[in-house]
Order: sequence, then C-alpha cells, then structure tokens
Amino acid sequence: MAQLRSWSAPRTTIKFVYYSRNVGSSISVSSNGYLATAAAFVNNGKRCHRRSLHTACASANASGNASGNANASSGSKNAGLDMVSALHSHQHALCWQNQFLNGARCLHSAARQQQAQVALAEIADDGGRAAKQGAADAEPCQSKPEGKPEGKPQRDPLDVSFNDPIAAFKSKTTWELVRAYMVYMICTSEKLVEHNMTLLKVARAVLGSKLFVILMKSSFYGHFVAGENRHTIVPALERLRSFGVKPILDYSVEEDISQEEAEKREVESSVSSTGDNAQDAGALPQYHVDKSFADRRYKVSSARTYFYLNEATCERNMEIFIKCLEAVSDDDRKEPRAAATGATFGTGITAIKLTALGRPQLLLQLSEVIMRTRKYMEALVGGEGNVLTHHKTIKDLEKYYASVGDNKDVQQFLRNVTSDKEGILHLFPWSGIVDEDSQLSDTFRVPDPITGAIHRLISQIAPKEEEMFRNMIRRLNTIVKTAEELDVRIMIDAEQTYFQPAISRITLEMMRKYNKDKAIVFNTYQCYLREAYREVVTDLEQAKRQNFYFGAKLVRGAYMDQERGRAQALGYADPVNPNYEATTDMYHKTLAECLRRIKLLKDSGDDFRKIGIMVASHNEDTVRFAIENMKSIGISPEDKVICFGQLLGMCDYITFPLGQAGYSAYKYIPYGPVEEVLPYLSRRAQENKGVLKKIKKEKRLLASEIRRRLFRGQLFYKPKGNYVPI
Repeated sequence: MAQLRSWSAPRTTIKFVYYSRNVGSSISVSSNGYLATAAAFVNNGKRCHRRSLHTACASANASGNASGNANASSGSKNAGLDMVSALHSHQHALCWQNQFLNGARCLHSAARQQQAQVALAEIADDGGRAAKQGAADAEPCQSKPEGKPEGKPQRDPLDVSFNDPIAAFKSKTTWELVRAYMVYMICTSEKLVEHNMTLLKVARAVLGSKLFVILMKSSFYGHFVAGENRHTIVPALERLRSFGVKPILDYSVEEDISQEEAEKREVESSVSSTGDNAQDAGALPQYHVDKSFADRRYKVSSARTYFYLNEATCERNMEIFIKCLEAVSDDDRKEPRAAATGATFGTGITAIKLTALGRPQLLLQLSEVIMRTRKYMEALVGGEGNVLTHHKTIKDLEKYYASVGDNKDVQQFLRNVTSDKEGILHLFPWSGIVDEDSQLSDTFRVPDPITGAIHRLISQIAPKEEEMFRNMIRRLNTIVKTAEELDVRIMIDAEQTYFQPAISRITLEMMRKYNKDKAIVFNTYQCYLREAYREVVTDLEQAKRQNFYFGAKLVRGAYMDQERGRAQALGYADPVNPNYEATTDMYHKTLAECLRRIKLLKDSGDDFRKIGIMVASHNEDTVRFAIENMKSIGISPEDKVICFGQLLGMCDYITFPLGQAGYSAYKYIPYGPVEEVLPYLSRRAQENKGVLKKIKKEKRLLASEIRRRLFRGQLFYKPKGNYVPI
C-alpha cells in the first residue's frame, strides 16, 4: 500500500491526487512554488526511490517569484488556482512512469483523471485552511538557510489549554516521543524512583562504562540532558531555536559524595577560624551551621548543590560558568567556537550559583549582618519594613542621633548614608560589598544612639577569610563582565534562606553596577517564601530610585521541606507559606505587581524594558495567568519584557507552543558527561514522581501524538522548524 509523507513550505499549500496501483497518494504544492513528493511503498511493500518533479518545481518557482512571494498567511483561493494552472501547463509532470516511481502507472484512466481534477478543485478551494494547518509534520521542498528566514517569521496560534499534541511535539522525532513516554512510565513507579541512584550504580557496575553510557543516552540522560559538552549540545540548541525556544545553559556536573563527606565539608567551611559566635548576644541562630542540616541536598529534588572544598575548586567553577556564557554567545570575535556560539544568536542565558564561587561561611555572616541591619532600622524608624517604605531623611537621622551628634564617628556615618529626595535608601554604602578592595569588617558599623560608640554588626572576620570573600566577588565580577562583553545574560539562582539575604544583596549590587543600559543580571525569587512579595517590591523600588534595569526570575522554590525542618529544629519562624495555594497566590500577586509596574512605565513613555521578568513555572495555570494579564494591560510578546521557562524534558506541551506562537520561551538546558550528571538525573526522577498530575497529562499527549504518527505513516518523521525566537 502506498505510504504518504507530504512536503510543505511555509506558504499556502494545496494538494492534488494521483493514483498508482489503485491507491491514492497526495502531493503538496505551495503558492510560492515549492513542490516535492513523498516516499511510496509499491511492489509487495518494497520501498521505491523518492524523486522530485524538477520540471514542475522549476515552473512553480518561477510563478511564485513572479507573484512576489505571497505571505504564508494569505492562503487565498486565487493563489491555489494559479498553482493548479501552472501544473497543468506542464503536463509531462503528470507522467509518473519515469519521473517518480519505477513501475507506477500514468493517469491513463479517464475516470481517475476526472477524480483527480475534482480533488484538485476541492483542495484548491480549501487552500486557506491548508495554509493555516501548516503541515505540521511536513518537510519543505527547499529548506531556507538556518537563522535567515524570508519575510515574516512563522507563528502558530496558541492553544492556552495546552492540549495540542502536534504543537507540543513537532520538534521531536518519534523515537524521542517513545523514549519520553518510557521515562515517564518509570517515574510513576515509586519503588524505582526511590532507589534510582542505587539502581543506576548497579547498572554501571554490571554493564561497564560503555554499555552504561549507551543505556543512559537511550533513556534518562537522553531525555533530560542535552549533551556532554558545549560543543556536542549545539544540534540540540539549534533545533530548539528552529522551533522558537531559547536556552538557559547549566553545566550539571556534581560530586557524588556521601552524606558524611558533605556534612564534614559544610561544617568546616561554615565556621570562621575565629570561632562560631552562635551563642553571642544578638546572634541569629538561622545564620549558623547546624550539622543536622549540613548536607544541603536533604529533601531537595530540583536544585544543584555545591559543597566548598577549596579556592581552586571555586576558580574551576568560575571557568565553567564562563564557558557556559561563551556557549550561548553569538560573538564570533572570540576563540573559534562558531557552531556553539551561533546556535542561540545572543538570546541565551547562563544560570549560576553563588555557593559555587566561595566559602559558605561568608554568605552566612553577610546574611546575618543584613538581618541585623533590618532590625536596627526597624528600631530607628519605629516600625516594621524596609527603610525605603518609611521615607526617613538624613535630617530624621540627625535628630535620632541628636545626643551624640558632635561625635566624629557619627558624623562620618551620616555622610556615608545613601539617600535621595524620597528619603534614605541604605545605611551603608552597599556597593562596597562588590568592590574588590573593600573590607567587610569596616563596612557594617553603626553608632549607638545613646553613647555614640560605633558597633560592628558583623562578627570579626579573619584577614584570610576577608581575602576569600574578595576572591568570591572577583569571580562574580569576572563572570558578569564576560556576560556584558558577550551581550548575554546571567541568572543567579536562589538558595536556602540562610544564604539568600547575602545572595540577593550581592546580586542587586551587580544589577546596579552592570544593568545600566539593559538587564544583564537577573535575581531569582522563590515565591513559596512568606517574604517574597515584599522582597520583590523593595528591590523594584531600589531599581527605580537608583535608575538601573531590574531582572527577576520568579520560581515557586526548591527547598521547602528542608527549610521547614530546619526552622522547627533551630527555633526560628517558618519562612515558607503554609500550603501550595498560598504559594500560588504569592506567585500571582508578585507577578501582577511586576506587570503593573511595566504598564506604568509604558504608559508614562519611559523605557518599560527597565523591568524584565522570567515566569519560570511548570504550572500551566500560572502561565495562563501571565498571558491573560499581559493581554489585559497591553504587553505583547514583542515587548520582550516577559519570558517563560521550563526544564528540558519537562512540560514540552507548555514551552514549545509558547515559542511557536511568538512568546519568549526558554528551556533550562543541563549538560555534562553521562556518569557525572547522575545526581542531576536522580533529582529529575524524584521531581517527576512528585508531579504525577503533570506527568499524566504529558503522557496522554505523548500517547496521542505517537498514535497519530503511527496511523499517518510518519514513524520516520524528521523535525524541521522555521520559527525565529522572539
């Protein structure tokens, strides 16, 4: 029986029918002249050679060029009839005996010719509908140069119910769909997922390295990881881009160390050489290491964890992050990396973690001093909340220190306070923490309002540890400078709440320093935290008053169980929202505030791109919420201020329809050697077990698309997109 694989171009498509061996087959012809034919099975199932109708193609191309290359959206009936006429003017193209299939018969039957002409007329009338369908699984007769589309980029309508399997998986081969279905089936088995790391290690021991790598590439690794290095991932990045999706690169190699080793490293690297002041007056227990929670991988399924070993390891991590930046850059002035850099056309992002760049003790101490400063400010302003919200002025401070106003140290302190016409911004020159020449011990000092004596808010830091902090800041500055030079962006990931005040403060100072003309640095906000909305609003206000571009990635969060357990054990308030619904409300409230501020900028004629938000969520309700609010306040995808992101191998039914509809869509792309990303793969399996509802939908859509391809004879479908990322 003859088997059809239709070819199409991104122009209006019509079809006519020919008959061979009493079996109907179809040929697609586009209004700009692309014509091709599909493989057919004849002579007892043997595959015949597929050839093009060169004469008809040439004629049709001439006709298409003469008509000025009609837009893909036209799909007019007249264009379809013009193509039919062009084909009739080359009658020899209808003789398939020598041109197309050996042994096939020409259209010698008058009845069959009449049927063919009827079919021609019917399908010509339906040309517009065929153009809209776009032949999702078809290949163009003449492919266009990658990255150089002619005319308007291809765009598909968006099904906001995210129930279209063709839109979700047109970027995948049939084998990739089958592999994905198998992976999700395994993820629904609690016993397999619970012991997945042990099973992987056993498989590696039994099969040996080579067979184990083959097994992983055909299963979990192949589904969740793009490749082994920044060069081998290029085909995956190029295919993503051709379907409207951009990458966030993450080198996902982790040390596979025992719990005992993790605890040992964390305790040693989280205590100062001068000792732990956890029992001192004013010490906050949240910001001191506790051995019970020293293994930061505890109950964490979705976040990569770095454990400090030495400064040399941090230097290597910096180099890895820089290589990620180079891989997503389109700057060809650097070293020969043309394939890797051209794949994303400057639209890529690299994700980094601050705990990979320095000693965790320093982040703990900085976080504690930030929280002490907030308490000091609350006493000063007489209420809760950041000083920005109280609009206190320098004169108010002078009154506060009136009894010691003649003290030289107090006068020096007042001169260093950062303020504007709306009031005080900061008590300290926070820019000092990203200055490689500043000392932490000299920065965080405040006067006593009674005695005027200067108190240090941060515990004493040894000179060697000061040098370590400066090294951490130097590494981060190097990474951000490289991102600025390569014109790509970095997203600094959120981590545990006892690190996060320091991470957010450092990130905000990097924004102030580098986000002067565009958003290069993005901070990450975990919306399962009770303070998420307040933190985002405060940072938005700082960006507005200090005139820098604000970039934020909004996530639900990765450390919920660990945070709750630690808070209960150490006796401080639970920082996490009480339930999933509260977290969703927090996410939507925070996102709505960001969108509101973007609209205010847009309505006032200011540069509304001063705020950029990534909606990093696998929750389709949240994605719909973002889209609906974008429409309601007049923010379009082309404004390039809202983008969406999901993990590679998860929620393709959300990411790809967004990208193909013209929204800014990203996939979080992990890569690294097979045996070194096993901890990452283990987390992906655990995370999928926890979202069975999403897996159920994705499995249903996968099964639907596999069946469709089976019945349509498209098991050997080759993805080829013509989309351009926004």
